[in-house]
Amino acid sequence: MQIQKCGAEGLAPFQILTLKRIRGLFTKVRAAYLRRMLNLISRLLYPTPEPLPGSDAGLALAALLVRVARTDNFYAFEEVERIDRILMARHGFGAFEAAAMRVEAEKLEAEAPDTVRFTRALKEAVPLEERKALAVALWEVALADGERDAGEDNELRVLARLLGLTDVESAEARHMAARA
Repeated sequence: MQIQKCGAEGLAPFQILTLKRIRGLFTKVRAAYLRRMLNLISRLLYPTPEPLPGSDAGLALAALLVRVARTDNFYAFEEVERIDRILMARHGFGAFEAAAMRVEAEKLEAEAPDTVRFTRALKEAVPLEERKALAVALWEVALADGERDAGEDNELRVLARLLGLTDVESAEARHMAARA
């Protein structure tokens, strides 16, 4: 009984399917291994971030707002203005107090290597329903300059997950922010 050969490799059809499955499995295993190695390297190079002083959720939110505004490498006046308005509304600040908090948050954001310390402080201090409102505020800042940037979209997807929100909740927050 002769097996019909196909393709230039001279393999039978069932052998080609088996090779494709093995390659697919190998790719998945390799990707998982690389993720584990990168995770290990990042833990070694970047120690666990220190918690914010006094678990200051308000300052953490302000720093995240600044980080989102700076994600597209252009810190627009409209974004600064929106951050100040969000801080005034959330904390009952006047314009001067909101600007002072934003300036402090800008310094904190510039020094922070990642967003984990900010999201951790917010996640510990703010209930889930209020975190959805925080996502709306983050999207308002991202959309304040009138342009949607792929980097901002990606940053907000990551932030939503770190805040314990789903992609659906993040999309709802984006729609609410776009209407505001």
